[in-house]
Parts: sequence; C-alpha cells; structure tokens
Amino acid sequence: MLPTILQSTQSSDELSGVAGWAVGLMDAIGAPGAAVAIAAENLFPPIPSEVILPLAGFSAAQGTFTVAEAIIWTTIGSVVGALVLYLLGRWLGHDRLAAIARKMPLVRASDIDKTTAWFAKHGWKTVLFGRFLPIFRSLISIPAGIERMPVLLFLGLTLVGSAIWNTIFILIGVFLGRNYHVIEPYMDWLQWVVIGLVIVVLVWFVVHRMLQNRKEGKPLLSGE
Repeated sequence: MLPTILQSTQSSDELSGVAGWAVGLMDAIGAPGAAVAIAAENLFPPIPSEVILPLAGFSAAQGTFTVAEAIIWTTIGSVVGALVLYLLGRWLGHDRLAAIARKMPLVRASDIDKTTAWFAKHGWKTVLFGRFLPIFRSLISIPAGIERMPVLLFLGLTLVGSAIWNTIFILIGVFLGRNYHVIEPYMDWLQWVVIGLVIVVLVWFVVHRMLQNRKEGKPLLSGE
C-alpha cells in the first residue's frame, strides 16, 4: 500500500499534516480517498490541492490506482465541494448574507454588494478561470450561488476548470515517480505557505478596515 511504497522510496519520516492525511485516505480507500481530500480542499481553502494532487499522481504511478482514476475521482471531489458552496450561497441569498455581514465586526453589507456586482459583470469567466487560483477557486462558488447562475452551467464550468487543474498536478506527480522523495521535504512547507498567505490576507483586511473606520470616525471594529 501507499505508506509502504513511500517508505521504500524515501529515507525521511512519513509525511505529516495535510499531506500525511491525504496519503492515509488514499491508502485506505484508493482513488475515492483523493476525491474526499479534494472535496475538503474546496470547502476549506487552506488545504492546498497543490500538495494533494501530486500525491494522487505519485500513487497512480506506483500502481495503487490508474492515472485516469486519479483524474476522474479528484475532479468529482472538486465538483462536489464546489456544489456544496454554490448551494450554500444560493440558500443564503444576497439579502440574508448582507444581513449576516451587518452583524459581523469589520464586515460591511457593501462588501457583499461589491462582490456580487463584480461576479455579475464577469460571470462565467470567474467560475472557469477561477479554478486555477488558490483559495479563490473555492470561494467563487458562493457568489455563483447567490447570483443563481444556472446550476448546469456552473457544474459544467467547474468540471472543465477542475479537470484541467487536477490533470496538470496529477501528471506532475506521475512524472516525479520514484524521485518523489526529492520534493517530499518541501510538501509540509508548501501547505504552510498557503496557510500563511491566508493569514496575511486576513491581517491586511483587518488593518485596512480598521484604518478606514478610523478615517471615517467610526468605532474601529464597526462593520457599517
């Protein structure tokens, strides 16, 4: 199974963190495990697909499952995860989400207005090409649901974009093959880089909004 294969091709300790969790899933249930991991990546953006997908490709290269299975199952996971967020956005709707925003510190209802207006302007392009942008590829599903993009169009665009993205990174893992141990030390580092970027963006938003509130003479944590 996959842990045994990994141990035979690397001298370092077993993968840890998100990478180790993904390996465990694929070892336990095969290609569907990669689908579960990628669905989770869509729902929780700090989980980096850039780590999970090459692991799926590596596993396929070792014969745990085929390359086609890796691509198909990870794409299914991407579509399912995106659909959950789409349905959440559709259920909440613009008015309900704006009402929630008003009750949150530092968040304004106008933020929701700007996001949905931006989505309405760019439409299908944001869903298709957004699949190639970390974090954004997950979050874009919510305004798609809020704006009630036709579900079949949303699923089709998500399917195409996800299939391209997943195939690229799975093939990277396949081509790495038995040399995977060369990049293994960087896997945990990569996932922490992604998480770090999320933290930087959040800190920037908080500081920017607090300075904006101060300039406007509002309480620092005010949303409106």
